[in-house]
Amino acid sequence: QVQLVESGGGSVQTGGSLRLSCASSGYTNCMAWFRQAPGKEREGVAYITKVGTARVTDSVKGRFIISQDNAENTVYLQMNSLKPEDTAMYYCAATSGAICQLLADRFNYWGQGTQVTVSS
Repeated sequence: QVQLVESGGGSVQTGGSLRLSCASSGYTNCMAWFRQAPGKEREGVAYITKVGTARVTDSVKGRFIISQDNAENTVYLQMNSLKPEDTAMYYCAATSGAICQLLADRFNYWGQGTQVTVSS
């Protein structure tokens, strides 16, 4: 059983930056970040495979960067130029499956979430 522990959330003003971290207790092929705002569906933000293939969703392209430290089984989400609409609970997810996509049902391991709040 893989456990994921997130950290790095907080409150910032519009235009600010935050870096989220997610440490995995075991090997996984793909790690991702999802977010869920109150009253909205969970949305895929970015994923990265163990070999470094990465993708970010269009709404954060050019602002968010996903990266990883394979030696530490840790994935990061650098969030820049934050906007109020980025406010959400951010969840780390992981899978050992071969296919990596920004679809929640592709992931079988989830963290507890970390809150990101962006004020205007």
